[in-house]
Amino acid sequence: MAGKKGQNYMHGAAILTVGVIIMKILGFIYKIPLGNILGDEGYSMFTSAYSIYFIFFTLATAGLPVALSRLVAEADANGRAKQEEKTFRVARATFFVIGLVFALIMFLFPDWLAAVYLENPDAALSIKAMSPAILLVCIVSAYRGYCQGNGNMIPTTVDEVLEVLFKVISGLIIAYAAVKAGLGRPVGSAGAVLGVSIGSVVSLAYMIIYKRRNYDILSAPYSAGIVDADDTPEDDGLVDSTGKIIHDILTIGVPIALGACIMAILNSVDSKLCMNRLQSAAGFSYYQAKVLYGVYGKAQTLFNLPAAFITPLTIAIVPAISGAIARRAKGEAAKISEDSMRISAVISLPMGVGLMVLSEAIMNVLYPNSNAAGPGLLCIMGAASFFVCMVLMENAVLQASGKEKLTMITMISGGCVKIAVNWFLVARPEINIYGAPVGTLVSYMAMAALNYVFMCRTLDDRPRLFQVFARPLAASVLMGLTAWAIYGLCARFIGAADWLGTAVCMMIAVIAAVAVYAASAVCLRAVVKEDLALIPGGDRIGKLLHLR
Repeated sequence: MAGKKGQNYMHGAAILTVGVIIMKILGFIYKIPLGNILGDEGYSMFTSAYSIYFIFFTLATAGLPVALSRLVAEADANGRAKQEEKTFRVARATFFVIGLVFALIMFLFPDWLAAVYLENPDAALSIKAMSPAILLVCIVSAYRGYCQGNGNMIPTTVDEVLEVLFKVISGLIIAYAAVKAGLGRPVGSAGAVLGVSIGSVVSLAYMIIYKRRNYDILSAPYSAGIVDADDTPEDDGLVDSTGKIIHDILTIGVPIALGACIMAILNSVDSKLCMNRLQSAAGFSYYQAKVLYGVYGKAQTLFNLPAAFITPLTIAIVPAISGAIARRAKGEAAKISEDSMRISAVISLPMGVGLMVLSEAIMNVLYPNSNAAGPGLLCIMGAASFFVCMVLMENAVLQASGKEKLTMITMISGGCVKIAVNWFLVARPEINIYGAPVGTLVSYMAMAALNYVFMCRTLDDRPRLFQVFARPLAASVLMGLTAWAIYGLCARFIGAADWLGTAVCMMIAVIAAVAVYAASAVCLRAVVKEDLALIPGGDRIGKLLHLR
């Protein structure tokens, strides 16, 4: 049973990861051309509006779907089919109310949010255009949480890809048309974010159809009372009251949401504090501040890449660990936790090192007309990206183990560190916008350390740091040195003075770095046989390489 469950959760993570790869490709298709369409000034409006949306999005979807996933997984582990279905219905209604409140705030008070909170008044229209999306994604998150709790990651993957696809197509078309028609950058930015709402409509439609075709058929006899829910002794046909379900959802979800919201607030802190301190203390004009924050927003697009690949794993392990704990399989839960952190390190360490080593080439290729501060910003944020991934994974393990309140403490502590560092560093003219990524790095380092302390004190089996990090780190260092050396040689002999030369040198360096990392990870046994089983033909590759 343990092996089957572990396999299911890993395959679920693999399915979600495929979706992430597709979404990241689509995201680049969206944000990179969008940055060039809107320019640094217009992109600052888009980034500012998105930071507001992300706060509400996180409050609504970070904790509550995790709570739903946990409750559904626990009910499934105990054979309570009726309980699963009622929990979903109650959660969906709860999510709708929460989403409606947040949508009304964004729609009715965009000017205040933009001018007072963000200190970027031009972002008001973008905030208003994004308000319908928050209601829709709240409802969608109930469907996703239900499917995830049942160990089914396919609908979430397909749904997210559809959402991003329609966001990309509609957002780029509307933004380009608005700018081309001379309507101005604020309208162009609003057109871009309107694509988020359009994508959310498609997303909700898909999830409703999927559940009706797959789960409602199975649950109909139980809902109608024709048969008892599952033929197991654990399920006596009784379900918890609506009040208890709401209480359980909020008890689990609210601490997670509040803690995770700190991550979203960190983004808005960057926007508000950076804009304010750059102008009031560092001596930059409003326009200069917007340009600096705009290029910082472009660097953030790349900085978020490693975390995007780790998030699917965090989604998959919560019901897996919760189900194992519900079955009293502590050994299985501990193995899932340690394996997940190791795989997180295998993925995030090389990506972070790559962003650091090739920061200048990456920014010059993707954003050739951007401010010169971009490469330095990305280099610092590349280092921070690894700690972000660790925090995400540690949070998931603690939340799945019923320690969700501890993650809230961690995130609040990290947020305070971020605010303090931003306040002092961004105000210094010689540091200016570079203080923001430094604050991000320091805050996430603090959060990762605090989370590990909590794991050591509260969990029966804590992950072993050396086994988790040592081998992936060694492989990543070798990869980083390779990328640095190959790019330098190519720049010298091929030339990197123009866009094409830089792009060619970067691609050669990336290919060489990937090859070296793959070989190093295998030789150092950072990757084991069961990891390769997640990919098509992985078993054959494992045998060929003699992996254990």
